[in-house]
Amino acid sequence: MAVDQIDWTVGVEKAIVKENGLQTYIQILNDQIEEIVQLVRGELTSGLRMTIKAMVVIDVHARDVVQLLIDSKIANANDFQWASQLRYYWTEKSLDLDVAMVTAKIPYGFEYLGNSLRLVITPLTDRCYRTLMGAKQLNYGGAPEGPAGTGKTESVKDLAKALAVQCVVFNCSPDLGYQAMAKFFKGLASSGCWNCFDEFNRIDLEVLSVIAQQVLTIQTAVMQNAKTFVFEGTVLRLNKACSVNITMNPGYAGRAELPDNLKAQFRPCAMMVPDYILIGEIELYSFGFSRAKYIAIKVVASLKLSSEQLSSQDHYDFGMRSLKAILTACGNLRRQLDWPEDQIGLRALNDVNLPKFTQNDIPLYNGITNDLFPGVVTP
Repeated sequence: MAVDQIDWTVGVEKAIVKENGLQTYIQILNDQIEEIVQLVRGELTSGLRMTIKAMVVIDVHARDVVQLLIDSKIANANDFQWASQLRYYWTEKSLDLDVAMVTAKIPYGFEYLGNSLRLVITPLTDRCYRTLMGAKQLNYGGAPEGPAGTGKTESVKDLAKALAVQCVVFNCSPDLGYQAMAKFFKGLASSGCWNCFDEFNRIDLEVLSVIAQQVLTIQTAVMQNAKTFVFEGTVLRLNKACSVNITMNPGYAGRAELPDNLKAQFRPCAMMVPDYILIGEIELYSFGFSRAKYIAIKVVASLKLSSEQLSSQDHYDFGMRSLKAILTACGNLRRQLDWPEDQIGLRALNDVNLPKFTQNDIPLYNGITNDLFPGVVTP
């Protein structure tokens, strides 16, 4: 993945300088994506399929960025539209790889994290990355906040993947004490991994004020370029790559407001509703769908109409998690069945949604899908 990104960064910077260079380069990118999508449709091992799917997600975003540069008539590599993207620079002499975004420049971690999928990058994710990268550059933590299912935790995890750094996610609860957090921070500071404390504001206020002091100790040691530092009476070796990130759901019951001394150690980023259609389109692309946008629009419309028209039950969910389940079902069916893409989309929608609906809602839901997929009947 890193080599793919280095190649793209070099390609774009060369194309910006040439006349009509970006127009030529976007054509090259489109051809490459088409070739990879053809590959996905073939017989592949599960490991290779996962790698190629992650590559499609990154390459489609790369193409969209080039299109944005063309629309903005960029003629200089120092322009903000280009500087605000995640860029990878390889230095031949020192064999260093740096990841840059706006003014932040962070060394690549070179940690093997296994073969895993990547998150679909939307303008919202890009904004979150800019906050997290800027915070890391200044030795602070990042704090994405917003409603459930907007991709806060996933964005932190995915940026860590992009930097090849291990990210440990920990779900906070009101029972969490400062001793348990101290153990966590000791491991974090000496191993150099990232972490993400999920729903951080569920922790009790008394504990939060102690955590503020613990986080400050680590951040101060990093700012001073210390090799070792004393943490809660223990001398630890410090790995400067470490980063403490938190996510918060404001406005829910049982959530505390962070104390000011803790707030000052994190850079906030508001995460609102993501672009469902764009996410659906890119996911379906990576499964080998050629009419990805068309199917994505219909799937998202069906979820939106269902949430408005069906009865309100506690177990109904028409958000991001439901969309993800439908897209995954589309991908599985695409490999098993040789049906038209409309039929696969409708079958996946029915498979995921129908089992959870109450008896009275099923006719309403069938009416919605008949309107969206006119004349399409699944065998």
